[in-house]
Amino acid sequence: MPKTTARGEVEQSELPSTLRRSDEKAQRTFAEAHDAALEQYDGNEKRAHRVACAALKHSYEKTGDHWEPKPRRGPSGERAEIGGPGTQGETAEGVDANAPKEHLLAVARRLSIPGRSRMTKDELVEAIERRNRQETQRARE
Repeated sequence: MPKTTARGEVEQSELPSTLRRSDEKAQRTFAEAHDAALEQYDGNEKRAHRVACAALKHSYEKTGDHWEPKPRRGPSGERAEIGGPGTQGETAEGVDANAPKEHLLAVARRLSIPGRSRMTKDELVEAIERRNRQETQRARE
């Protein structure tokens, strides 16, 4: 299902809920990448969704129940760096796992994650992932 209208506007009802709570540029990035991939891959909806998510994660990171611009563009984790069809491994669920620890601490502070100052970088990524899932679930209720 296309994510943009015939006039090129983002179709809000077709976006994932976390994107509906995000800024217009994030919505447009996802929608345009999705529609281009849908056309390129002969209507394969799952593949188009994966391509759109990858495009979004290049410039945005999931923070709580929405997406925010990353301080610098680039792959968000080890799996994203490898890329390509059939890539194996864990994803960081929208958390910018390649960001410096200071950035992850700032995100954890905004999300009120307890014990963050004693966490390793990997523990911060996992804690942010958990909090993001909680916030998204809470927003959907």
